[in-house]
Amino acid sequence: MQPQPAFLLHKRPYRETSALVELLTLEHGRVRAVAQGVQRPGSRSRGRLQPFAPLHVTWVGDGELKRLRLMESRGSAALLAGEGLLCGLYANELLTRTLPVELPTAEVFAYYTALIEALPRPDGRAVALRRLEFALLDTLDAAPRYTTPEGGELDPVCRYRFDTASRAFVPGEHGLDGRTLRLLAGGDWATPGLAGPAKAIARAALAPLLGARPLRSRELMRQLAERRRSPSN
Repeated sequence: MQPQPAFLLHKRPYRETSALVELLTLEHGRVRAVAQGVQRPGSRSRGRLQPFAPLHVTWVGDGELKRLRLMESRGSAALLAGEGLLCGLYANELLTRTLPVELPTAEVFAYYTALIEALPRPDGRAVALRRLEFALLDTLDAAPRYTTPEGGELDPVCRYRFDTASRAFVPGEHGLDGRTLRLLAGGDWATPGLAGPAKAIARAALAPLLGARPLRSRELMRQLAERRRSPSN
Protein backbone atom coordinates (compact mmCIF):
# COMPACT_ATOMS: atom_id res chain seq x y z
CA MET A 1 0.00 0.00 0.00
CA GLN A 2 1.01 3.62 -0.45
CA PRO A 3 2.08 5.40 2.77
CA GLN A 4 -0.93 6.99 4.43
CA PRO A 5 -0.94 10.41 6.11
CA ALA A 6 -2.01 9.75 9.69
CA PHE A 7 -2.23 11.04 13.26
CA LEU A 8 -2.08 9.07 16.50
CA LEU A 9 -5.35 9.23 18.46
CA HIS A 10 -4.59 6.80 21.27
CA LYS A 11 -1.81 4.44 22.40
CA ARG A 12 -1.54 1.88 25.17
CA PRO A 13 1.12 -0.74 26.02
CA TYR A 14 0.74 -4.20 24.51
CA ARG A 15 2.79 -7.17 25.70
CA GLU A 16 6.37 -6.30 26.64
CA THR A 17 7.64 -3.96 23.93
CA SER A 18 4.69 -3.19 21.63
CA ALA A 19 1.67 -0.86 21.70
CA LEU A 20 -1.93 -0.94 20.55
CA VAL A 21 -2.64 2.25 18.63
CA GLU A 22 -5.63 4.04 17.18
CA LEU A 23 -4.80 6.14 14.12
CA LEU A 24 -6.76 8.64 12.05
CA THR A 25 -5.75 8.17 8.41
CA LEU A 26 -6.58 10.09 5.27
CA GLU A 27 -8.11 7.33 3.15
CA HIS A 28 -9.06 4.64 5.67
CA GLY A 29 -10.43 6.64 8.59
CA ARG A 30 -9.78 5.17 12.03
CA VAL A 31 -7.36 2.26 11.98
CA ARG A 32 -6.49 -0.02 14.92
CA ALA A 33 -3.03 -1.57 14.81
CA VAL A 34 -0.17 -3.14 16.74
CA ALA A 35 3.06 -1.15 16.69
CA GLN A 36 5.62 -3.86 17.34
CA GLY A 37 8.70 -2.99 19.37
CA VAL A 38 7.74 0.66 19.73
CA GLN A 39 8.03 0.52 23.55
CA ARG A 40 11.56 -0.90 23.39
CA PRO A 41 14.20 1.48 24.81
CA GLY A 42 16.07 3.08 21.96
CA SER A 43 13.32 2.46 19.40
CA ARG A 44 13.38 5.20 16.76
CA SER A 45 9.65 4.78 16.21
CA ARG A 46 8.93 5.53 19.86
CA GLY A 47 9.73 9.20 19.44
CA ARG A 48 7.72 9.48 16.22
CA LEU A 49 4.55 7.87 17.55
CA GLN A 50 3.27 10.82 19.58
CA PRO A 51 -0.09 12.66 19.67
CA PHE A 52 -0.46 15.65 17.33
CA ALA A 53 2.56 14.61 15.22
CA PRO A 54 1.88 14.10 11.48
CA LEU A 55 2.93 10.65 10.27
CA HIS A 56 3.17 8.46 7.21
CA VAL A 57 2.22 4.85 7.94
CA THR A 58 1.60 1.55 6.20
CA TRP A 59 0.19 -1.67 7.64
CA VAL A 60 -0.65 -5.27 6.83
CA GLY A 61 -3.52 -7.50 7.87
CA ASP A 62 -7.04 -8.31 6.71
CA GLY A 63 -8.75 -8.22 10.11
CA GLU A 64 -9.80 -5.24 12.20
CA LEU A 65 -6.46 -5.20 14.05
CA LYS A 66 -3.59 -4.39 11.68
CA ARG A 67 0.18 -4.58 12.08
CA LEU A 68 2.12 -1.38 11.38
CA ARG A 69 5.04 -1.78 8.98
CA LEU A 70 6.18 1.75 8.09
CA MET A 71 5.99 4.68 10.48
CA GLU A 72 7.71 7.89 9.41
CA SER A 73 7.44 11.48 10.55
CA ARG A 74 6.09 14.03 8.07
CA GLY A 75 6.51 17.07 10.30
CA SER A 76 6.95 18.28 13.85
CA ALA A 77 4.37 17.68 16.57
CA ALA A 78 2.28 20.65 17.66
CA LEU A 79 3.57 22.03 20.96
CA LEU A 80 0.50 22.19 23.16
CA ALA A 81 -0.12 22.98 26.80
CA GLY A 82 -3.03 23.94 29.04
CA GLU A 83 -6.33 24.48 27.28
CA GLY A 84 -4.84 23.83 23.83
CA LEU A 85 -3.62 20.40 24.95
CA LEU A 86 -6.97 19.54 26.54
CA CYS A 87 -8.82 20.53 23.36
CA GLY A 88 -6.54 18.22 21.40
CA LEU A 89 -7.12 15.37 23.84
CA TYR A 90 -10.87 15.99 23.55
CA ALA A 91 -10.70 15.71 19.75
CA ASN A 92 -8.71 12.48 19.98
CA GLU A 93 -11.09 10.96 22.52
CA LEU A 94 -14.13 12.03 20.52
CA LEU A 95 -12.91 10.43 17.30
CA THR A 96 -11.77 7.26 19.06
CA ARG A 97 -15.18 6.88 20.73
CA THR A 98 -17.42 7.63 17.75
CA LEU A 99 -15.72 6.81 14.43
CA PRO A 100 -16.30 3.24 13.20
CA VAL A 101 -13.14 1.39 12.23
CA GLU A 102 -12.06 1.91 8.61
CA LEU A 103 -14.87 4.28 7.63
CA PRO A 104 -13.34 6.55 4.92
CA THR A 105 -13.56 10.12 6.14
CA ALA A 106 -11.25 12.51 4.29
CA GLU A 107 -13.31 15.52 5.45
CA VAL A 108 -12.83 14.64 9.11
CA PHE A 109 -9.09 14.15 8.49
CA ALA A 110 -8.88 17.60 6.85
CA TYR A 111 -10.66 19.34 9.73
CA TYR A 112 -8.60 17.44 12.29
CA THR A 113 -5.43 18.63 10.54
CA ALA A 114 -6.75 22.20 10.60
CA LEU A 115 -7.58 21.84 14.29
CA ILE A 116 -4.04 20.72 15.17
CA GLU A 117 -2.72 23.82 13.40
CA ALA A 118 -5.20 26.04 15.27
CA LEU A 119 -4.77 24.65 18.80
CA PRO A 120 -1.69 26.73 19.74
CA ARG A 121 -3.76 29.91 19.09
CA PRO A 122 -6.46 30.60 21.72
CA ASP A 123 -8.56 32.65 19.29
CA GLY A 124 -8.78 29.83 16.74
CA ARG A 125 -9.60 26.81 18.90
CA ALA A 126 -13.36 27.09 19.28
CA VAL A 127 -14.19 27.48 15.59
CA ALA A 128 -11.76 24.71 14.59
CA LEU A 129 -13.32 22.35 17.15
CA ARG A 130 -16.85 23.11 15.92
CA ARG A 131 -15.85 22.46 12.32
CA LEU A 132 -14.39 19.10 13.29
CA GLU A 133 -17.44 18.17 15.38
CA PHE A 134 -19.91 19.03 12.63
CA ALA A 135 -17.79 17.27 9.98
CA LEU A 136 -17.87 14.19 12.21
CA LEU A 137 -21.65 14.46 12.60
CA ASP A 138 -22.03 14.75 8.81
CA THR A 139 -19.86 11.67 8.31
CA LEU A 140 -21.97 9.68 10.77
CA ASP A 141 -25.26 10.93 9.27
CA ALA A 142 -26.06 12.56 12.60
CA ALA A 143 -25.84 16.27 11.77
CA PRO A 144 -28.59 18.60 13.02
CA ARG A 145 -31.36 19.53 10.60
CA TYR A 146 -32.16 23.22 10.95
CA THR A 147 -35.88 22.71 10.42
CA THR A 148 -38.86 21.50 12.41
CA PRO A 149 -39.25 17.68 12.59
CA GLU A 150 -41.74 17.94 9.70
CA GLY A 151 -39.22 19.86 7.57
CA GLY A 152 -40.74 23.30 8.08
CA GLU A 153 -38.75 26.52 8.31
CA LEU A 154 -37.76 27.94 11.69
CA ASP A 155 -39.48 31.18 12.70
CA PRO A 156 -36.78 33.79 13.47
CA VAL A 157 -38.67 35.12 16.51
CA CYS A 158 -39.59 31.76 18.08
CA ARG A 159 -37.42 29.69 20.37
CA TYR A 160 -36.49 26.08 19.73
CA ARG A 161 -34.66 23.22 21.41
CA PHE A 162 -32.78 20.40 19.72
CA ASP A 163 -34.68 17.11 19.50
CA THR A 164 -32.26 14.17 19.42
CA ALA A 165 -34.82 11.74 18.00
CA SER A 166 -35.50 13.75 14.83
CA ARG A 167 -32.23 15.75 14.79
CA ALA A 168 -34.44 18.79 14.19
CA PHE A 169 -35.74 21.61 16.38
CA VAL A 170 -38.99 21.78 18.31
CA PRO A 171 -40.51 24.79 20.11
CA GLY A 172 -39.01 25.29 23.55
CA GLU A 173 -39.30 28.23 25.93
CA HIS A 174 -35.66 28.14 27.01
CA GLY A 175 -34.21 27.19 23.64
CA LEU A 176 -32.40 29.17 20.94
CA ASP A 177 -34.14 31.71 18.76
CA GLY A 178 -34.83 30.83 15.15
CA ARG A 179 -32.65 33.67 13.84
CA THR A 180 -29.59 32.26 15.62
CA LEU A 181 -30.33 28.77 14.32
CA ARG A 182 -30.62 30.08 10.77
CA LEU A 183 -27.21 31.70 11.09
CA LEU A 184 -25.73 28.48 12.47
CA ALA A 185 -27.18 26.57 9.52
CA GLY A 186 -24.83 28.59 7.31
CA GLY A 187 -21.81 27.30 9.22
CA ASP A 188 -20.44 30.74 10.13
CA TRP A 189 -19.66 29.90 13.76
CA ALA A 190 -17.13 32.71 14.06
CA THR A 191 -19.89 35.35 14.03
CA PRO A 192 -20.02 37.12 17.43
CA GLY A 193 -22.58 35.50 19.72
CA LEU A 194 -22.70 32.14 17.92
CA ALA A 195 -19.87 30.31 19.69
CA GLY A 196 -21.97 29.29 22.69
CA PRO A 197 -25.03 28.13 20.71
CA ALA A 198 -22.84 26.18 18.25
CA LYS A 199 -21.12 24.40 21.14
CA ALA A 200 -24.45 23.56 22.78
CA ILE A 201 -25.90 22.10 19.58
CA ALA A 202 -22.77 20.10 18.82
CA ARG A 203 -22.80 18.63 22.32
CA ALA A 204 -26.49 17.73 22.08
CA ALA A 205 -26.06 16.09 18.67
CA LEU A 206 -22.98 14.13 19.79
CA ALA A 207 -24.53 12.88 23.04
CA PRO A 208 -26.38 9.89 21.52
CA LEU A 209 -23.18 8.78 19.77
CA LEU A 210 -21.09 8.95 22.95
CA GLY A 211 -23.55 7.20 25.25
CA ALA A 212 -23.59 7.45 29.03
CA ARG A 213 -19.86 7.10 29.68
CA PRO A 214 -18.43 10.62 30.20
CA LEU A 215 -15.46 11.93 28.25
CA ARG A 216 -12.33 12.07 30.38
CA SER A 217 -11.10 15.14 28.48
CA ARG A 218 -14.25 17.10 29.37
CA GLU A 219 -13.68 16.36 33.05
CA LEU A 220 -10.10 17.62 32.75
CA MET A 221 -11.38 20.80 31.05
CA ARG A 222 -13.87 21.33 33.89
CA GLN A 223 -11.11 20.93 36.48
CA LEU A 224 -8.90 23.43 34.63
CA ALA A 225 -11.75 25.96 34.51
CA GLU A 226 -12.37 25.54 38.25
CA ARG A 227 -8.70 26.12 39.05
CA ARG A 228 -8.72 29.29 36.98
CA ARG A 229 -11.78 30.59 38.83
CA SER A 230 -10.33 29.82 42.26
CA PRO A 231 -8.56 32.72 44.03
CA SER A 232 -4.79 32.48 44.20
CA ASN A 233 -3.30 31.21 47.46
